[in-house]
Amino acid sequence: MAGAFGFKGCQKIRGPQLRNLLEAKDFFLFDCDGVIWHGEKAITGAAKVVSSLIRQGKNVVFVTNNSTRPRENYVHKFDRLGFTDVMLEQIFSSSYCSALYLRDVVKVCGQVFVIGCEGLRTELQEAGIPCVEEVDDPDATIYDCALAPDVKAVLVGHDDKLTFLKLAKASCYLRDPDCVFLATDNDPWHPLSSGRILPGSGSLIAALEVASGRKATVIGKPSRFMFECISSQFRGVDPAQCLMVGDRLETDMLFGSNCGIDTMLTLTGVSQIEEAEKYQNSELTTNQSLVPDYVVDTIADFLPAFEELDEQSN
Repeated sequence: MAGAFGFKGCQKIRGPQLRNLLEAKDFFLFDCDGVIWHGEKAITGAAKVVSSLIRQGKNVVFVTNNSTRPRENYVHKFDRLGFTDVMLEQIFSSSYCSALYLRDVVKVCGQVFVIGCEGLRTELQEAGIPCVEEVDDPDATIYDCALAPDVKAVLVGHDDKLTFLKLAKASCYLRDPDCVFLATDNDPWHPLSSGRILPGSGSLIAALEVASGRKATVIGKPSRFMFECISSQFRGVDPAQCLMVGDRLETDMLFGSNCGIDTMLTLTGVSQIEEAEKYQNSELTTNQSLVPDYVVDTIADFLPAFEELDEQSN
């Protein structure tokens, strides 16, 4: 999609162009991993960018597909890394939005079988959604384990303790056509600092989709539902006044495109400008949804623009 200022997609912007963009937008959506921080280290200048946006009267929210921790833990992490202005209400994780979907959209009446980390279960419990308790004997198999009688949904997120038994149980529950099949996100993998990769939720979902013969409804980016969650909690959110800032073309940029939001790629994470240009030059029209409207090396590029805005206001 074309940027709001007449630039062609995938263009790096700095200086006056970036300042004008920051002035024009009222609502900023940031991915976290690769944009705000790398693991336990904040991106240089990121905390100052967030506080400057808030000081300028902008709305700032964080949209992450990471389902492994509850939002409360995110608040602690932001504070630990120097982001002292971030509150719980600004954080929209795929686990939190999955809980809202089950409670408010599905209105699930029964238990949810969860493949995921404890943070995902915590969000469900805080939304009042009962989860199946795992009480199997360590030697149990799908041949002799107990199956809960009232499972109305299967929810899959990142699970570093995935077992074959969990996968088999989920497959059995999904034989019931009335059992809802949800996924927190469809991220295929995540980079590790050592150069290795960590399989993402998408790899677990693919296994279960093959085993069950069903397709999961994905809640996290690039699904529109995360933006619907934000719109329901912040009044008057206009997509034309929003900017989605992320590091992954296939999730963050596609999410923005799906929601009618201008997008900005920061080069501190997974995707690089060469990949975006390849999509831009592709003959497939669907690939244009993966092309960012704007590109910056890092969100710290915002800082000189803030200094200019401060000078103008003095």
